[in-house]
Order: sequence, then structure tokens, then C-alpha cells
Amino acid sequence: MTLTLVLGGARSGKSRFAQGAAETAATAGRPLSMIVTAQSFDGEMAFDAEMADRIARHRADRGPAWRTVEAPTGLAQAIGALGEGDVAVVDCLTLWLTNVMLGERDLAAEIEALLAALRACPARLWLVSNEVGWGLVPETPLGRAFRDEAGRLHQQIAGIADEAFLIVAGLPLRLKPPA
Repeated sequence: MTLTLVLGGARSGKSRFAQGAAETAATAGRPLSMIVTAQSFDGEMAFDAEMADRIARHRADRGPAWRTVEAPTGLAQAIGALGEGDVAVVDCLTLWLTNVMLGERDLAAEIEALLAALRACPARLWLVSNEVGWGLVPETPLGRAFRDEAGRLHQQIAGIADEAFLIVAGLPLRLKPPA
């Protein structure tokens, strides 16, 4: 297993970076998996036109070599289903965290399950997430709780990751080199 955390702001190029790295690492004949965390609404992933455009762009960028696994809250289970030699990207952790928090699920248990799945995962895996702690202090208690939980989640995953990158303006900055 090799686990890479990819952090960045909105439209920083983090998804493109993770996708390209996964495609480079993939062995011929092995499937590439994109584990997406967008929430479905009445069978549709998008709940508005802007989100539909984002999803369509991401799918077009990936192409037919990728299989899509939808895991808006069942991320630990989706990662647990990956096998030896698989290559996968999770896009994205902050959307998963949003789904867990808004769904009023047991956040501590969900995070512990995710960390356990990551530690046990035999696949080559990239985790994409939004760095949300550099902006303004959120106005609402829920916004502040989300920012804080995202920061703690990133720290925990960075602690077990083999490597980590920060993507700014499409440029990767290596935060944690492989051991």
C-alpha cells in the first residue's frame, strides 16, 4: 500500500494531480477507480446545474479507463473493497466529511473506520481534500466545526500517509516525502 494525501484550495489542480499520478502508477490491465463522495439526490449525483457541470467535466477528464465508485458516506467500505494492485483516487475527503456531519452520523466512529481502512488498504491510493483552514473564520458554529474537523482529519491522515502534497496554482509542493 502507498497512501498519498493531496491537499489544495478550490480549483487548485489537486484532482488533476491525483488523477495523473494514479494513471502513471497504474499497471496495464488493472482498473483505475475513482471513489467519489458527492451525495446523490433522487438517483442523480448533482443537485444543481453547476454541480452537474463539475461532475460532467470530471468524468470527461477521466475517460473510460476509470470506474466510478460512489461513496458519499461509506468511504471506509469502498476503500476496504480495494485489492492488491488496485489504483484508486478518493475525491474528496471534505465532501465526505460534510456528508457525515450533515447526516448526523457518529463522526468519531466514521473517522476511526476510515483510518482503519486506510491502514489496511493494499491498493495504491490518493486522497484528495480541500484545505479550508486558511480562509476567513466561518460565520456559523457548523462552519467552524467543519473547518476544525477537516483540519484534524487532515492531520490524522497526513500522519499515516506515505507522502503528502499541497497543490497551489496547479503546482505540487511535496509536504511529506516517501520514507
